[in-house]
Amino acid sequence: MSTTTAPVTMIADAVPMTAPKLYECPDCGQMQVVPAMPPAARALCLRCDAVLRHTRHHPLGLPAALNLSALILFAIAGTLTIMSVTTAGLSRAASLVSGPAELDHYGLWELSLVVLVTTFAAPLARVLCMLAVLGGLQLRRPPAELRAIFAWVERLRPWSMIEIYMLGLYVAYVRLGAIAHVNLGPATYALLGLIVVVWLADLTLDDQAVWEAMEPPNRRRLAHIRSRRLAAACLTAHRWRIGCDVCGLVSRAAPGTPCPRCGYRLRDRKPHAIQRTWAYVIASLILYIPANVYPVLTVIRLGAGQPNTILGGVKELIDAGMWPLAALVFFASITVPVLKLIGLSFLLAATQLGTPWRLHDRTVLYRIVDAIGRWSMIDIFMESILVALVQFGTVASVYPGPGAVAFAAVVILTMLAARSFDPRLMWDRMSGHVQPGTAPRPVPRAARQAAAQAAAS
Repeated sequence: MSTTTAPVTMIADAVPMTAPKLYECPDCGQMQVVPAMPPAARALCLRCDAVLRHTRHHPLGLPAALNLSALILFAIAGTLTIMSVTTAGLSRAASLVSGPAELDHYGLWELSLVVLVTTFAAPLARVLCMLAVLGGLQLRRPPAELRAIFAWVERLRPWSMIEIYMLGLYVAYVRLGAIAHVNLGPATYALLGLIVVVWLADLTLDDQAVWEAMEPPNRRRLAHIRSRRLAAACLTAHRWRIGCDVCGLVSRAAPGTPCPRCGYRLRDRKPHAIQRTWAYVIASLILYIPANVYPVLTVIRLGAGQPNTILGGVKELIDAGMWPLAALVFFASITVPVLKLIGLSFLLAATQLGTPWRLHDRTVLYRIVDAIGRWSMIDIFMESILVALVQFGTVASVYPGPGAVAFAAVVILTMLAARSFDPRLMWDRMSGHVQPGTAPRPVPRAARQAAAQAAAS
């Protein structure tokens, strides 16, 4: 396993605030030394350009203040009205939890649970976890439980979909304009502020600074003493080194043993990544058929109406002259799931064949696939808002359909497929990756010299 020094983008003449440290790239598995970094510096993987670390000027204090603001905004968004509609002298209002409650009323408890978790439970839990960790670090002796809590922050990230919910709210607002008079409530503006504040909180957070602050003081001092010898030591030691998938610490340990810093089980690669990802992809392909065949919702106006599939809803928007909105729904609900399934199938097939063809581009493809899949929930969120607001009997009503359950399952399964795939497997054949317990490959002389210079600087 070769070890080299990662390039760092930094401000000239800046004072370093971190010590040199060994990192394993989460996207390609390359072991490399990240040199001492000043604030506002970015270290990129020398092989696949993944961000290994991004230091901040205020890595703990500013994110804590922003997350506290996010909690206040969430309290406003969760208790006040998001939107209200009026038609034929009848009015109805909806809050953040009205959609899941109405979906459960029609027997679609699975869909209700998905909407409730992604728009309420997961975002709230993530903000509370961040406040618990950043607040606990202010204590003289931070509790050891903070490590398990902080691990959940990253796990909850893809399932927190407030920004996608706002796009669904926008689509519902435009569609409701043709049925009734619509008023936006104060919770809508609170949600907009929440999106901005959470984005800033994530932008200003240095997760490695948080993990380092949670280390026991004696271990922190020992790590500081040994930091400048790390580069040379990592090249000459014969024991296997493995990076933790949770906290990123590279340690001399065997797979299956607890990480010395966070306590989670170490894994050389994700277990059964290929088989597990194929299972999710095949299940998504099967469910994608009923998701497009069965109706997702039924719109009744003046006693007349018919069920609509996803494509039927797009056609309805086109007939109403809402071309931009139709394009948005078509891209999120049709194009994204199809491209994601094709992309995952291509990555799986290429990995099993072991081809080194365009590894960097395939890694970029994986990052895109992992990022865009959650945006297909726009249609589900729009439906939950419409069902909660438009219940005026024969005047105007919206009812959910079974196709929405199948479509939500497709979105979740494709997200799980992307999270199950291990992109490091694509690089293993080219890099000569060996399994733990076997002798590592000799380190090139140039790599040894670069790492030694980084350790001595």
